[in-house]
Amino acid sequence: MALFQRKKKDEVVVEKKVEKPAPKVSVRDTYLAADLADVLRNPRITEKATAQGQLGVYTFDVSESATKRSVAAAVAMLYKVSPRKIHIVPVPSKVRRSVRTGARGISRGGKKAYVYLKRGDSITLA
Repeated sequence: MALFQRKKKDEVVVEKKVEKPAPKVSVRDTYLAADLADVLRNPRITEKATAQGQLGVYTFDVSESATKRSVAAAVAMLYKVSPRKIHIVPVPSKVRRSVRTGARGISRGGKKAYVYLKRGDSITLA
């Protein structure tokens, strides 16, 4: 019983083909443009957001299903800049009261995203 046999001289060794790794897909290519149009709802223009905009941090209202990757892809596609960092923060709903009728209602919450850009990059918000 031979566990390790010698190869016969007339056997041909077949070399395995090495497969090339799949090319890296950029974040822009992973999402469809139609999907990205719904991610960023509008820029959030407040005193705090305006002050942070001068430092390279921009704030956007985003959809409930938005992720950091989808926000990054949407910003890259719409504004042609690549974000350095993204924070997504939930916005809680609030109870509001109508001054005229006194009726109570609820203002809807949502999500907002802080988009940090590299130094020197900027976004013009209209």
